[in-house]
Amino acid sequence: MKNLFKSVVTAIAIIFSLSIRAQTTSPKLENSLLWEVSGNGLEKPSYLYGTIHMICSGDYFLSEKAKKAFETSNKLVLEINFTDPKEMSDMQKLAMGKEPLSKKLNPEQLSKLDAILKKTAGMTVQQVDGFSLIAVMGLVSMKSFGCADIKLYEMEFIEQAKKKNIEVGGLETVKSQFAILENAYSNTEMIAMLGESTSDETAKLVSTYKTENISELHEISTDEKFASEKTKKALLDDRNSNWIKEMPALMKKEPVFFAVGAAHLGGEFGIINLLRKAGFIVKPVMN
Repeated sequence: MKNLFKSVVTAIAIIFSLSIRAQTTSPKLENSLLWEVSGNGLEKPSYLYGTIHMICSGDYFLSEKAKKAFETSNKLVLEINFTDPKEMSDMQKLAMGKEPLSKKLNPEQLSKLDAILKKTAGMTVQQVDGFSLIAVMGLVSMKSFGCADIKLYEMEFIEQAKKKNIEVGGLETVKSQFAILENAYSNTEMIAMLGESTSDETAKLVSTYKTENISELHEISTDEKFASEKTKKALLDDRNSNWIKEMPALMKKEPVFFAVGAAHLGGEFGIINLLRKAGFIVKPVMN
């Protein structure tokens, strides 16, 4: 279960992406994971990069344009600062449940969860009884990729930041991500999401991600079976709004390379549109 401790927060970010409904009122975006942010008093441009968080090694890619943008940046900012020992400690603590799942869930929920775990992970509910339901969601999400060798985009960027000797920061904390997810879903809704975390859906997501098609990624993410409008607002829109409050000051201080889940880029309340409304010039980097 060591790998679960290392990856559960990243997997949670994937869950956010898979359960958010697309916003259709905003213009279709160009196919690019990398966007340049300039204007509005910035001396040098910063960059916004959409990640899929985790991906099989065989599918992993990082374009030359992204590498060049990273090289011109003086700071890396992720959703969570995985280099912070406190964040990693909090992640391990929160992965453990406040009470065993056998007490937290009713018999019907336990039965459904057990069936999902057997099908997707070759495990039983007894084997994860001490973990939080969110940690189990992370495990099932990882298993849906169908490979043993997983690469984490955030960790790859962190390695490059260490080589470049630049600072790494975060837009939110592990505790805040766990709190958002716990408050956004009931236990029944979480288990329903687990049942839909299939290898076919993950393969479709990865295939679309590799085309850099931001708009289609939003369309794939559309699924109203799992969450109310209130839930979707909490998982995506409110978080984007909070991040936008932090980003201008960071960019005015120095060129920043922001790497966040691709689902946060598009839509009426996506980061790209919110930055534009705030007076910044945000344009796709095509090559």
